[in-house]
Amino acid sequence: MDDQIRDFTHFLIVEKGLAQNTIVSYERDLKSYTQYLKKVEQLDSFNDVQRIHIVHFLGHLKEQGKSSRTLARHIASIRAFHQFLLREKASVHDPSVHIETPQLERSLPKVLSLEEVEILLDTPKTSDHYGLRDKAMLELLYATGIRVSELIRLQMEDVHLTMGFVRCIGKGNKERIIPIGKTAVHALERYIDKGRSHFISKKQQDNALFLNHHGRQLTRQGFWKILKKIVREAGIEKELTPHTLRHSFATHLLENGADIRAVQEMLGHADISTTQIYTHVTKTRLKDVYSQFHPRA
Repeated sequence: MDDQIRDFTHFLIVEKGLAQNTIVSYERDLKSYTQYLKKVEQLDSFNDVQRIHIVHFLGHLKEQGKSSRTLARHIASIRAFHQFLLREKASVHDPSVHIETPQLERSLPKVLSLEEVEILLDTPKTSDHYGLRDKAMLELLYATGIRVSELIRLQMEDVHLTMGFVRCIGKGNKERIIPIGKTAVHALERYIDKGRSHFISKKQQDNALFLNHHGRQLTRQGFWKILKKIVREAGIEKELTPHTLRHSFATHLLENGADIRAVQEMLGHADISTTQIYTHVTKTRLKDVYSQFHPRA
C-alpha cells in the first residue's frame, strides 16, 4: 500500500507538476487514511476497500473534531488516489465514486484598506539591504497578486523591469505574465542595484530573486517571519496571512472597475468562481460604507 502511495506521489510531481506544499498535503491525508484502513478495518490492499470503509474513516475524522474543510480535503485526496489506482489498473473499482463532499461555508478573505496597504508598504526602512529587499517583496506582492510560494521561486530572469512585467510559474506548472506598476518597478530596481549583492555569498551562488542572509532562496517560513515583523512595526492590528496582499490586490482592482476575467488571469485561477469570492468582498465593503455614512442606514 505504501508503494502505491509513492507511485501516486511520483505521478503528482512528474505528470501533474503540483506544488510541493500540495503534494505534502496529499501525502499526509493518504498516510492517515492508510493507517486507519490497516489498523481499524484490517485491510492490506486498496483493492479491498469499499465505500463503507471510506465512510467509516470520515466518521473517525469527524469524531476527532476535524472541520468540514479538513474532511473535504481528505475526500479530494482519497478520490484522486483511487482514480489513479483505477487508471493504472492497480485496482478494479473506485470506492470513492459516490462519496459526497460536505458543504463548505466560504469565508470571505481578509483584506487591507488602501490606507493600511500604504502604511504596510512604507514600513520597511530602505537604508539597508534588508529593508530594500523587504520593500521590493511587499511592493511586488501587492502589484501582481502572486502567491508567496510563487514570489520566493522567482528567478532573476523572470523579472523584466524595462518591459514592466514578471513571468510567474503557478499551480500545475502554468506560466503567466503579469504587469508590474511603476512603484514596484522602482522598488525592485533599487533592491537589485543596491541590495541584492549584499546577500550573495561567495560559497553560495543562487539565481533566486529574493535571497536570505545565507545567500540562498528565501523560504515561505522566512517570508512569514519578515511579514509578521513588518506588520508589528506598522501597528496594523488586523490578522494578516501571507495571502493578505494577494486578497487586497484582487479586491482593490475589482473595486476600481477591473474586468473579473483579467483579474482571474493575473491571479492564475483555473475557475472564475474562485475569483468571484472577491466580488462578494467588495459588496460587503460597500454595505459597511453605506451603513456608516448614510443618514438613514
